[in-house]
Parts: sequence; C-alpha cells; structure tokens
Amino acid sequence: MSMSSGGGPSGPQRQRSMGQRNMSRAITMRTDGFSGEEPGDIIESELVPSSLAPIVPILRAANEIEEENPRVAYLCRFTAFEKAHTMDPNSSGRGVRQFKTYLLHRLEKDEQETKRRLASTDAKEIQRFYEQYCRKNLEEGLNMRKPDEMARYYQIASVLYDVLKTVTPEKSHSEFDQYAKGVEKEKASFSHYNILPLNISGPTQPVMEIPEIKAAVDLLRGMESLPTPRPDMNTVPEETDRPIVRDLLDWLWQTFGFQKGNVENQKEHLILLLANIDMRESGSVDQGRRQNHVIHSNTVKHLMNKVFQNYISWCRYLHLESNIKVPTDASTQQPELLYIGLYFLIWGEASNVRFMPECLCYIFHHMARDLYDIISDRREGSFDPPFRREGSDDAFLQLVIQPIYSVIHNEAMMSKKGTVSHSKWRNYDDLNEYFWSKKCFKQLGWPMDPASDFFGDPTKIKDDIERHDRSISRRRMSKTNFVEVRTFFNLFRSFDRMWAFFILALQAMIIIAWSPSGSLSAIFDPTVFRNVMTIFITAAFLNFLQATLEIILNWKAWRSLVCSQMIRHVLKFVVAIGWLIILPVTYASSIQNPTGLIKFFSNWIGKFQSQSIYNFAVALYMLPNIFSALFFIFLPIRRALERSNSRIVRFLLWWTQPKLYVARGMYEDTCSLLKYTTFWILLLICKLSFSYYVEVGII
Repeated sequence: MSMSSGGGPSGPQRQRSMGQRNMSRAITMRTDGFSGEEPGDIIESELVPSSLAPIVPILRAANEIEEENPRVAYLCRFTAFEKAHTMDPNSSGRGVRQFKTYLLHRLEKDEQETKRRLASTDAKEIQRFYEQYCRKNLEEGLNMRKPDEMARYYQIASVLYDVLKTVTPEKSHSEFDQYAKGVEKEKASFSHYNILPLNISGPTQPVMEIPEIKAAVDLLRGMESLPTPRPDMNTVPEETDRPIVRDLLDWLWQTFGFQKGNVENQKEHLILLLANIDMRESGSVDQGRRQNHVIHSNTVKHLMNKVFQNYISWCRYLHLESNIKVPTDASTQQPELLYIGLYFLIWGEASNVRFMPECLCYIFHHMARDLYDIISDRREGSFDPPFRREGSDDAFLQLVIQPIYSVIHNEAMMSKKGTVSHSKWRNYDDLNEYFWSKKCFKQLGWPMDPASDFFGDPTKIKDDIERHDRSISRRRMSKTNFVEVRTFFNLFRSFDRMWAFFILALQAMIIIAWSPSGSLSAIFDPTVFRNVMTIFITAAFLNFLQATLEIILNWKAWRSLVCSQMIRHVLKFVVAIGWLIILPVTYASSIQNPTGLIKFFSNWIGKFQSQSIYNFAVALYMLPNIFSALFFIFLPIRRALERSNSRIVRFLLWWTQPKLYVARGMYEDTCSLLKYTTFWILLLICKLSFSYYVEVGII
C-alpha cells in the first residue's frame, strides 16, 4: 500500500475516501441504535459484532492512547474500519452494517478534529509515536510496572505496529521490523495465563513454589539427548527469530506443527495432572522431604494407564501392536511424557473430531510411530519434521484435522438440519465406526490420502456424476452396521422380544381358555399341551419376519458391511425359512387321524410319524435360547466373553451379535440384575393373570 509523505492528500485520507465510497455502496440505511449518541460517549470495542472480533484489540488500543495522541487513535480506528470492511465487505453479518456505519461517522468527525503533533504526515506521525511509546513504556518502565500492566503495554505496541504497517509504505517501515520482532518475543513473557504463570517474567508466584508443581515442571524440562527439528531450507529463520524450546511440549510443537496456544494449554494441563496424582499417591510427607521433591515413576505410569486406556483397548480389538514403545536405552520418563503430551496436543486441536474417539486413536497410532522413529534414531542429531507448512505453525490442524472436519461439516450440511432421511447422510457414529475395522489402514493410509472414499464430498460427487465426469473414480463412503429407515416396522424390529412374548402368551392363553375345562390346569391335558406347543410355530414365523426385516432395513448399508456380516444376515434368513418349514411339518406328523392339508404333510414324511419328532425339533430350536438363559444367569461369564478379543470367542458369538467395539459387556452387577428380573417376572405374572381371567376369559 503506497503512502505519500509530501504534499497532497495523505495515504489514510485517500484510503478513507476509497473506503467511504465502498461503504456508500454497502450501507444503505442508518442505524437508530447509534443515531442519538455522540461518538465520544460510546466504547467501540463493546459494540463490535462477534463476526468482527479480531478488530477489538485495535479499538481498545485506540481508546487507551486517545488522550496521549488523538491522531494516532484516529489511525487505529481507520485500520479497524479497513479490516472490518475486508472481513465483511457486504455487511452481511449480524450488526455489522450498523457498526460500520457508526465507525464511519466517527472517522469523519475525527479526521476534521484531530491534528498531528509529532510530524507533518500521518506516516511519520505513527512512526514517531510508535518509537516514543515503546521507549517510554517498554524500555524505561520494564522494572517499575506490574506484569499485568506490561502485558497491556505490549499488546498496544503490537497493535501500533500493525497500524504502522497499514499506514506506512513497505520500505518506510522496514527499519522497525527487527524492533517489532523483539517486542513480540518479550510480549510472550507477559502474556495472560490460566493457573500457572509458566512464562511470566518477574517475581515467582506462590503457586509455582508448591513442591509437586516444581517437580512436574522440572520433569517436563528434561530435554536431554533429544534430536532437534531441522528448519525449512526455504524459510530458514535467523538465530534471534527461532522459537524458544523450553520443555518436551515445546519440542512436540516444533516437531508436529501444533498451535502455540494449544501447547501452552496442554502444558499446564499435564503439569497439574502430574502434580495432583503425585499428591494423592504420596500422601502426607514432612516439609523437609518435600523441598527436593521428585515426581514418582508410578505417577507417570498411572497417568498413562488412564490416558491410553481406550487406545490400548482399540489396538487389542483390531489385533494391532501398540505404537507406545519406550526405547531400550531410555533411563528417564521422557518417552512416556512425550507420548502423553502428544495425545493431549492431538486432543486439544481435534475440535469436533473429539466426538470420534477411535479416529483420534487412528491419528495417535501413526503419530506415535513417527515419534518413536525420531527418539530412537539419534545418530544424526536432527531430523525433518513429519508435518511442514511454509510460514505456518498450524500444520497439524491444516493437514490432519481440517480434512476430517470438512467431512463432518459436509455431512451436517447434507442433513439439512435433520430433515433429510438418515440413510442419506452420516453422523459422528457412522464416521467413527469406519475406524473400527482394519480397512481404514488400507483405504485411508498415512499421511491420509485426500483421494480416499472417506473424504468424498457428497455434493461434489453428485455434481461429477451429473456432468458424467469419468475422471472421478471414487465413491462416497456409506454407513456401516446400521442405517435407520423410517418405517413402522421398526416398532417390531426394535422390540421384537417384547412383541414375540406377548403374541405367544396371547396364543397360549386363548388355547387354554378355549379348552373344554377352561382352567389353567387344562395345560396338563395331552391334547391341550400339544396345541399349546404350536406357539413355537408362531415363534418361527416371527423369527422369519425379524430376519427379513434385518435384510430389508439394512439394505442401504449392505455394500459397506464386511463379508462375515453379509453371510450372517443371509444364513439367519435361510435358517429362519428352514425352521418355518420344519416345525409345521413335524407338528403335522404328531397329530393322530389327520385330515386335509395336515394329512398330506403326514403322508409326505412317512415313517417319521411319531409324536416325539416335533418335541425333538422344538428342543433343538430352543437350544440357542437355553444357552442365552444360562449366560444371563452367569453374568460374569457373559461379560467376559463379550469383551474378549479372541478370534475363537468372536467366532462363537458371531451368530448372536455383530462385531462391535462400543457397548460390549455393558451389564449391571448380578444383584441388580436379579432385582430387575424379579420385578418384571412379578409384573408380567400380574398382567397375564389379569388378561387371562378378565380379557381372554370374557371372550
């Protein structure tokens, strides 16, 4: 941006005129909210819309230096106006149009009323004021002011430098660049903190004198024998510009390209966790022994077990070897802390991906392997970071998290606020279940392949199909395991055991009630008992209906199912058909003097005309239910079997339930289960008694 330092209108004036012309097109009405107030009566930073939050520090700096130099304050507001107009040129955000109208009126007034005090042009005015402000408040007042005051002064100095770059031509402000870099470095020492003032200059805070806190900080600062990341040869920083690496999390920051703010938050998080766990495990120790306190090794192990519990379970489920490996020559707790810090940093930048815990396990699994390769191979002393983005310190966010978040965002847009059928878009669970199978390692890879089906944008793929674009060969990943289809059959499919029980109970009660005696004791009559046994034929039909609905309602997820799940659905359907044929035929053979269709089936099976054949068929049909009842009684065995990752156990349970990672073995204790079962048995006895004597009996 050019700036005239001689005669004629100054740069800000010309820019203001340009901005005023733009605003005359963008703003078509005045706001009533600001029309009755004078500009001096309003604090602009409190009126900034949320979409323009980055300009708040600029307006606060303008208010701070208003009395000292009104012209520079005007330049700050002008810079804020330019940034606001760049961020939202059409004033489409909520409250943006009104705020920009007010700010433009304030600029028109200040331009006429404010005068330059230090130079003849605005460019030289901001340069001299910046130099004067830094010398007065940052150099001379360094040892006389409190840390919170110095943080405020450094923040204002940083804003003034941004204004200087906006107002001054590039060649004119180059002499201030090195000075501004030093200000930015010192600014970090006075930055705000949450609980622990780790990087604050000045007197030591009382919280940092706690022995467990000091021991945790010292533990994280154990940087011995760690290799250093090799800088990018295209943008090699000067020695004074290179970031300071104080501890293990700073080293992870430089290695994997995390954001600095995330590193500071997770650093404090990890220190407090180590200190709290160590306090609980150490108990009360006399003050003399606590002076040279050291974090115990069991503290780090305890934290590792808590943090990586799900990751270890996920590796066992997929039969993978964990990538949390400690080098054989490790004599400190440095590797364990690096793994814990790496997971915390991944979690800290995951955003909505946190709702996909197995996806985080997948990311950590590969990054832990990269970390082990780095810390175990120290021959060269330096290495190339796995992630690198030129001129950026958010490489992990841009290269790993952002692509996955884009998938989540696109799927949310496909739902149209929940009005679209669930079969046409994927939610968090559907996306997360993709990482319950080893196929994600083959299809997604590492570094993640942008051309993978997982990253398929449904809208773009649809447009490519409509344009007959043959260059796109991938397809969008479909749902896994379950796709909800909106139909009333879900009432039966989801509560099949309840419906089956009530239907079979109604059939049995009608048969007994319509017997010659009409009493419950009639069930011991051979003829009545044989008729009651027909409930198993009805059960076979209901089982066939359930198997059919499983295939129909899961048809839209059929292509994403693994082969074993497809075979399971098909075999259940075939077996249901088999029992639907076997039970009626064997029952027909047990009837004496049959007539009609029953006589036809009886003659067809010939020599198997025996009453016991149907009983044997029923016993065989009930065998899986008998095993289920036994496992229900011996609950610990059932819980252990469901949580087992053994291939043999999974094969034996393959028929009864699909292979799932979540919700395995989630049962209450045996005592609670017995109370729950007793309650429902008594309730059903009362219900069935009422139905038999009052409802069925009347019929």
